[in-house]
Amino acid sequence: MALMQVLARRCWWAWALSVVLLGAAAARAQPAVVTSLADGPGNGVYAFASWTPKTLGELLQGNKSGEAVNILGHLFLPPGADKVPAVVLVHGSGGVYPAQLNYWPKQFNGAGIAVFVIDMFGPRGVSSTVEDQSQTPFSADVADSFAALRLLATHPRIDRNRNRIAIMGFSRGGTAVLRTAVERLIGAQKLPDGLRYAAFIPTYAGGCTNIFRLVVRPGVFSRAPMLFLHGTADDYTPIQPCQDYADKIRAAGTPVEFVAIEGVHHKFDGDDTRRHFLARATKTTADCPIEIDIDNFQAFDRGTGARLQGEEYNAALKSCRAMGANVEGNTKARDQAASAAVTFLKKVFAL
Repeated sequence: MALMQVLARRCWWAWALSVVLLGAAAARAQPAVVTSLADGPGNGVYAFASWTPKTLGELLQGNKSGEAVNILGHLFLPPGADKVPAVVLVHGSGGVYPAQLNYWPKQFNGAGIAVFVIDMFGPRGVSSTVEDQSQTPFSADVADSFAALRLLATHPRIDRNRNRIAIMGFSRGGTAVLRTAVERLIGAQKLPDGLRYAAFIPTYAGGCTNIFRLVVRPGVFSRAPMLFLHGTADDYTPIQPCQDYADKIRAAGTPVEFVAIEGVHHKFDGDDTRRHFLARATKTTADCPIEIDIDNFQAFDRGTGARLQGEEYNAALKSCRAMGANVEGNTKARDQAASAAVTFLKKVFAL
């Protein structure tokens, strides 16, 4: 009996110790919440305030409720103490993935460019929106992207005074990137001292079709340069609407480059080089006719220019919905995309 009591006591202490250790590890895992990086912190994970607007209209009006959510940013600085330009990385529907924390920071840091990878899903209790995009509003991605810009610009090593912060987004993150380039949305953020993104890199981007696509005319998009990176075999965010969108943005006055990577699928920068079919992935068809006027939020047919409303709009919206897509990493394509992105940013930042 005494032996049983001793064993029970030991088991209890072992359990109690494990709880303490796990609690300590959890405490260590919680990043500090910061309102500024002015004290020049090094590489690490930082939490910072953003908010969750449900629509673009809400985003334009500003955060009137005052409600906030602390999202996360992974900071990767190049070695040294000199001022450097930076790029913010915005993940897609699957959340932050290994290449964004390993491959891409190495590529940009090697070129003397800091990287700030933002995690928009984890702090909101979401792991993936592949099967249900409504779990996090798309407008929240844009709010987070601007919040990241505001915070990163306070770091003394980031060359904010020369407006040298770019943004790169993947898939759903590409939708956010395209929206951060919209002048009306930029103006609504009331960023300090003319702060804005210096360049945009939508990568196998969403946002080229359906209600995410805007009617393009001079003044809608920033004049800051833009680089599209896209695989020709992408059946998740098809390349053709993005090529057409890029052409229209270029014709309206924005310097736009487009790199089409032959034969590769969605998420070609992933470490997993096997092809996976995501049967329940929601997507928009390449021939979706809808585009939205950012000035009045009315819908139009991008082919004819006719306004879409009522049943005609609902029918178009229904016809745009589809499911199922392939994802496949490709190391050669990833290196090609990285080379193009680094070359583009070196030119933009005059490195």
